[in-house]
This record gives sequence, C-alpha cells and structure tokens, in this order.
Amino acid sequence: MVTGGRSSSLAAQHWSPAGTPDTGGHVKLSIFMAAYNEANTVATAIKQVLSVDFPCETELIVVDDGSTDGTREIIADLDEDRLVTRMHPSNRGKGAAVRTALGNASGDYAVIFDADLEYFADDLILMLRPISAGDAQIVFGSRTFGGASAHSFTYVMGNKVTTFAANAMFNSWINDLHCCLKLAPVALLRDLDIQANGFGVDTEITAKLLQRGMRPFEVPVRYRARTHADGKKITWKDGVDALRILARTRAQGLHRVD
Repeated sequence: MVTGGRSSSLAAQHWSPAGTPDTGGHVKLSIFMAAYNEANTVATAIKQVLSVDFPCETELIVVDDGSTDGTREIIADLDEDRLVTRMHPSNRGKGAAVRTALGNASGDYAVIFDADLEYFADDLILMLRPISAGDAQIVFGSRTFGGASAHSFTYVMGNKVTTFAANAMFNSWINDLHCCLKLAPVALLRDLDIQANGFGVDTEITAKLLQRGMRPFEVPVRYRARTHADGKKITWKDGVDALRILARTRAQGLHRVD
C-alpha cells in the first residue's frame, strides 16, 4: 500500500484479478492528462488540478502528444513535486497518451482528466467519495449537458446514440459514455489491455468493463463545452469509431471461451 505526505484516511476497495476486494488503508491517486496543442489551456488545467485539496496522495502525469504549438515547452518548464511529464516525439492520439501515463503510474487508482478546461478539477473529489465509502471500485463522471453554456446538437445527440448502443449491447444503463472522467484501479486499467490510440480510449475502457459485467458508479460532474473554433478536436468520425469499438468488443466477448 502506498502512503505519502498528503495521504489521509481515504479507505478504498482494491480490485484484484481474482475479483476479491482488499479493503482499507491509504491510497494514491494518479491523474492522467493527455495534451495535444493545448498551449492556451494546459498550464491553467495543471494548476487547477494541483490546487485541489485531495484527501489522498496524488500525482499528475501529463503526456504531451507531439504538440507543435508550444504546449510541450510550457509543460517542460513546470516544476512541481507531484508532476510527472512525458513527451511523445509525434502525435499518436489520446489513447496512446493514456497508455504512456498508465505505464508510468505509481498510484493505486487512476483517473483521466483533459487539458482543455471543459471539466472542473475539484469534481474529482466527488468521484473519490464512493471509493472512500466502499460503495464502488469504478466511478464515472456523468454530464447533464445543461447549465449556463449551450452545447452542439450534433455532439450531444451523438453521445446519446453511442451511449444507448453501449447499454443495448452490454445490458447496462450508463448515462454518459464519452465523459472523460473515469476512475478505476490502476491494476484493472492495465489488465484491460487498451489498444485504441485516439479518442476511442473512453469507449474501449467502458466497453471492456461492461463486457466483464462491471458497472461503474456514476456521479454528476460539471461541463463547460468548447467549440471546434476554440480547439475542440472530436468529430462525427469519432462517433462512428466508437460504434465500431463497441461492436468489436461485444463480438470478442461472445466468441471468448473461458
């Protein structure tokens, strides 16, 4: 069990390959941040995460994914004890950056957090509470797509379609397939053997968990959408890719011999 200077009494259930929870103790949270051409937001996103008063030890692993706009230089200039930085020489995609972060994680749990300021860092504390209470081992954020800012009709409907497809294929009921805030044991994430290189990483993580019969605990999180003009990179093609990943994962499950 890992302890550290900022640890407190956050109790948790630890996933094991045998499926037997190991309860209690102090835990460490690894926060993964993939950044590609986010020079306008990455420093603020990092500062916001590091400013949160977490109830446990944390590390923030920032992976620059081959940025060409000065993002990697901004990251390289930062110096903080809890900050771990890794650089891809060329753009490989969010999924590849998440795998790099996962390979460098020293925490018991990990959560993905974007560098684009669409999410709020202090909502990560809300996601830790079901773990602390022993109510869950896997926690997903769930956006309501309401609040003060307007959202793209295409994006919201695409999310609803792919989320419905996931629920139908895996006999589940999750609310927000594509919310990036996904918290799970590091050992479990490594065991999933994630292959997606792009934005499909969120879909693949979800599909492989649902395929195993695991159901995430969802907590509402805030969301401040940005437009493509502001730098948003997801397109309709990523929605099509999500459907392919869901179908492929479902087919692999049907043909698996235990």
